[in-house]
Amino acid sequence: MDFSLLKTEAELKAWRDQQRSEVGFVPTMGGLHHGHCELIKAAQRSNLKKKSVVLVSVFVNPLQFGPEEDFKSYPRNLQNDIDVANRAGANAIWAPSINQIFPGGADSNFQIKVPARLQTQLCGSTRKGHFDGVATVIVQLLKNVKPNFLVLGEKDWQQYVIVKELIKTLGLPIQVHGIKTIRDTDGLPFSSRNEYLSESERAQSLALPRELLKATKSFKQGQVIDLKKIRSSLEKDGLNVEYLELVDPLNLQPTKSDQHFSLLAASVRCGKTRLIDHTFLMTRKPIVAIDGPAGAGKSTVTKGFAKRLGLLYLDTGAMYRAVAWLIQEKGIDPQDHKTVKQALENLKLELEPTNKADKVLINGHVVTDAIRSPKVTSIVSLIAAQSAVREALTTQQKEIGKYGGIVAEGRDIGTAVFPDAELKIFLTASPAERARRRMIDLQKQGFLKPDLDTLTKEIKERDYMDKSRSISPLVKAKDAEELETDGMNIEQVIELIEKLFRSKVPEEVWPTPLN
Repeated sequence: MDFSLLKTEAELKAWRDQQRSEVGFVPTMGGLHHGHCELIKAAQRSNLKKKSVVLVSVFVNPLQFGPEEDFKSYPRNLQNDIDVANRAGANAIWAPSINQIFPGGADSNFQIKVPARLQTQLCGSTRKGHFDGVATVIVQLLKNVKPNFLVLGEKDWQQYVIVKELIKTLGLPIQVHGIKTIRDTDGLPFSSRNEYLSESERAQSLALPRELLKATKSFKQGQVIDLKKIRSSLEKDGLNVEYLELVDPLNLQPTKSDQHFSLLAASVRCGKTRLIDHTFLMTRKPIVAIDGPAGAGKSTVTKGFAKRLGLLYLDTGAMYRAVAWLIQEKGIDPQDHKTVKQALENLKLELEPTNKADKVLINGHVVTDAIRSPKVTSIVSLIAAQSAVREALTTQQKEIGKYGGIVAEGRDIGTAVFPDAELKIFLTASPAERARRRMIDLQKQGFLKPDLDTLTKEIKERDYMDKSRSISPLVKAKDAEELETDGMNIEQVIELIEKLFRSKVPEEVWPTPLN
């Protein structure tokens, strides 16, 4: 593989102009180590998917060092960085001078001010101006590189959040991929500053990841996080605690120890070396709730997304269809609420994952295909609107999702079943588009070709019934992302949902399975 060393802006521009594929960018301050290698490899995996190349920058940014910090002594070994990046699979390294990034000196250029709400906590509380310097240099680097996507480590979580919001605020067409914290065999996160540690200090520093791990285990057991106790333990191990805070991972604001999802982060000094580490605290695994009207493609999209992220797929629509099939099979009038309720006694409903569609069983009967018939479809809304039915199935759904790690789709998943889901999607499409998709599905299943106008009318009528019913009507959750899918294929929709998922759930919490 060809590898390029780029030192000037002209060399970078010439290299960039030669690229006919997307460019993935890994910005670093050098001192490359195993953690950086994992960032490069992650960008390589995107390479295979998006046909892109990987560029690594090496630039020690003077703006993010305080007066008493280690700017002059920060590890610098460009040849070693070249060797490491090349072996890890990067295509080029860009190593500009300070004058190239900040002509006339850092103080002679415009600088960015990060909002106080993003830097009054954690590292921002002890390193005044640090993140202003990070934001300023990131904009300069991105302006020159013009990458398609940026790969950052989640180890510097506050920096990761700030850079993502910066790119979003500036409206830059750049995706940001976060990679979970990479740790050495002894548990210490990889960092260029680790080389400052003596052998005894290295052993001493392990108290930080050890205490964070203990806190994580205690939280999972239902115990309240005691910051004073953790700080005391760290200090007993000889570490000087700069900060130890519990914050909301997404807005970086202080939070209570009983919040469903929080970040416990710390900065300590071991000797003269400053170290940071964190852990995410969750009461359960993440949940994704996908709601929307009939025919919007929820089942297909949800299955594909669940497979890509390694989440369990909960097809709540199939559960309601199965009950509708049972009511028809028993010859019960779907409007007879009392008899319908009686039919639910001792109900046994099972969803069994298979390589294709989930196998659906109700009271021992396999109804996977039967529940997709137009006959069943015609009464699903009537059945689903009944309180006894919704109560019975909602209870089962909540039990299945108690430990998380699922993606569920339906009509009221984000509002009634999983209101605390990490990501809520309201997936929709125009009635005409949904009718067209429904017609194709019915033909594939061997049913007679239906009239498109009739299907469109039926979909509009079902929409009205779903939205106007008194019990759990179809509504968009206040915090749901609405996705209009007209003109989009399944892969495009899944990619968009994956992007939204990553904006809410760190890789460290739920890693993307390797293909």
